[in-house]
This record gives sequence, structure tokens and C-alpha cells, in this order.
Amino acid sequence: MTETPAHALAGPARGPEAVSVPPEVVRHPLDPDPVASTKAATVLVLGIAAMVTGPLVGGVVPAALGMVLARQARADLVAGRGYLTGHRQVRLGLVFAWVGLALAAAALVAASVFGILSLAAGNGEDFPDTSN
Repeated sequence: MTETPAHALAGPARGPEAVSVPPEVVRHPLDPDPVASTKAATVLVLGIAAMVTGPLVGGVVPAALGMVLARQARADLVAGRGYLTGHRQVRLGLVFAWVGLALAAAALVAASVFGILSLAAGNGEDFPDTSN
């Protein structure tokens, strides 16, 4: 009768040799290749444009367009059932669009406060005493 070696009784291996490689996924030959969504890329670009132009209040337009397009892109990604990629781009584009809207709102509030304070300071035009 042969004895079992000691390393076989020690349990699972630990260390670098214990790293297992996931099995390769076998796809059907007729499955389409995953494709990047162009709508998702457009949402990301519009979100960046909204964030960059947000302090100039011009960020409202690309932010609104990006949010509308993001809804369509998400529906396309769900309908693509994994063969259409771009979830992260849509998510980042939406975050950037909201940041652009917040910057535009902050710019409007700052401009309003500055306008009210400049009017209250009396820096307006002063007419001579002889005018009625």
C-alpha cells in the first residue's frame, strides 16, 4: 500500500500558485461583438461641455440635451443585453451634466447678488440738483 504524500494532505495551496485563472467564456459563433454606444459617448461629451460652460450659464443647454440623450442611451443599453457598452460613460455624463447645471445656478445666484449689492451701494448715475 502506498502512502499519500504530506503536501497532498495539507489542504489547498496558498501563495502565487493558488491563483486560479477564470475559465475562458465560450461564445456562440453567431453572437455579435460588443460595440460601444455612440449615444453614451455623446452624453459624456455633452456633460463635459455643460461642466466647462456652466459658470458662463451656457452649460444649461448641453446639460439638458445630455440628460435627455442619457435616458435614450440607457434604454438602448438595456435593449442591447450586454452587446452594447457604455454604462460608465452615461453615468459620468449625467454627473457632469448635473455639475454643469449646479455651476450655472451658482453663476446666476452670484450675478444676482452682485447686481443687488451694486444697486444698493448707490453707485448708479447721480443727476445734478437742477434737474426735476
